[in-house]
Amino acid sequence: MQKISNIDLGRPTVEEFANMEKMPVTVVLDGIRSSNNIGTFFRTGDAFGVERVELCGICATPPNKDIHKTALGAENTVPWRYHKSCVEAIELLRSEGYKIFAVEQVENSIMLHDFRVESDVKYALVFGNEVFGVSQEVVDMCDGYIEIPQVGTKHSLNVSVSAGIVLWSMFSQSKFVK
Repeated sequence: MQKISNIDLGRPTVEEFANMEKMPVTVVLDGIRSSNNIGTFFRTGDAFGVERVELCGICATPPNKDIHKTALGAENTVPWRYHKSCVEAIELLRSEGYKIFAVEQVENSIMLHDFRVESDVKYALVFGNEVFGVSQEVVDMCDGYIEIPQVGTKHSLNVSVSAGIVLWSMFSQSKFVK
């Protein structure tokens, strides 16, 4: 079995990617402290064609060597905006017509395997701080909550791993999967 070369994968150029239709999902980072995690969000966002990354609060912003280390240049392909607070980002996204979902363990959350993407909805997914999760203030502003089922003793995943799982689930339900 021969591995497929990067050239043969047929990836778009940066310009082609910028002009491609994107999955109607924006990722919101509520105080992510690790620049490496932020970089991974960019790289995962590039892989699944998200519209944008919203960086809030203490999040580092590009250009940043630690973001670049894990983003591998995706910080230059996925658009981003910075907000002083996640509340500010949520208010803006709501005014732009997004339905806001926190990826968090909360009462009445929807388990990821039960979450169904609606084709006519623009989604904003909020991912929280590595220690404290999505702030309660932001949870209170959300339209819904998505939880990743788990059985281990830690009851949590690395935030950027969570993003990969949730974005893959949404991508797999989209028209972009061939």
